[in-house]
Amino acid sequence: MGGNAAYGTVEDWIGACRAALGSTPQTGREVRAFFESWFVPVQVFNGEEAEGLFTGYYEPELNGSRTRSERFRIPLHTRPPDLVEVDLGQFRQNLRGERVAGRVTGGRLVPYAERREIVKQGIGLQPLVFVDDPVAAFFLQIQGSGRIKLENGDVIRAAYDGQNGHPYTAVGRILVDRGEISRDALSMQSIRAWLEGHPEQADALMNENASYVFFKAQPIGDPSKGANGAQGVPLTAEASLAVDLRFHALGVPMWVEGRAPNNQEAEPDVDLRHLFIAQDTGGAIRGPIRGDIYWGTGSYAESVAGRMAHKGRLFVLLPKPLAQRLN
Repeated sequence: MGGNAAYGTVEDWIGACRAALGSTPQTGREVRAFFESWFVPVQVFNGEEAEGLFTGYYEPELNGSRTRSERFRIPLHTRPPDLVEVDLGQFRQNLRGERVAGRVTGGRLVPYAERREIVKQGIGLQPLVFVDDPVAAFFLQIQGSGRIKLENGDVIRAAYDGQNGHPYTAVGRILVDRGEISRDALSMQSIRAWLEGHPEQADALMNENASYVFFKAQPIGDPSKGANGAQGVPLTAEASLAVDLRFHALGVPMWVEGRAPNNQEAEPDVDLRHLFIAQDTGGAIRGPIRGDIYWGTGSYAESVAGRMAHKGRLFVLLPKPLAQRLN
């Protein structure tokens, strides 16, 4: 799945995939030897630009309840039955990777309600669970999935199950434009601090982002793995990458070179030279050199993902026969 014909066909990849299934490398050296045997790195450019933006995401942990109460009053809604998602690439080749969503009225697809209307009125939606923190619920929608610890001690995953079709708006950029946060200090942590420190303005700012995400319940399963990404397989911390499907294909190995935040906020950034697999996408991931790294769950993942907004270079690893044919 993706929007770039340069990634070839299944036939171009089947040799490398079969070799991978039959390979059991035990060391980093052996893994490197496998990729060097089967693939060629090709650097991605955006016109003449060689660097793009790499951010991070993670799976947050929230407290919740199956029933509404004075403490647990913020609903996470399930997907409405009248939500229709359209893959425009099925209708126009030049729109591969583009999607819209809405509802059908009078035989026409019309926009679905914006976030502000859903939050204020609910518009008949069904809650999955109720959580105790509106800011945490807002960031959960940005991350796409999260773990909910229920009052009885059970933990479930609130997994992505669709979006209302409105474009994602970064509220951090709004705060920078208003002079509320300096560009150098912008992070998920600084945005959260502003929202919590300005409760009388928080709802209005969050509603500037018209996008709204719906969820479904999933068991956690392997606690070391994340929710299923766009490829339909569980995300792996520091190995899964979200990309723009207008330019890239899912399942492709990719090498990222750049910098990443240190786990200790006061410490300098660290080098990032790492192999990832394109396994996900997102509304904010737009452009050929644009990636979102999945960092996992827990305090370390939150710390690094929330502060990551770094420049880097992207290389796609293509099977050698395909790379030779393209050259």
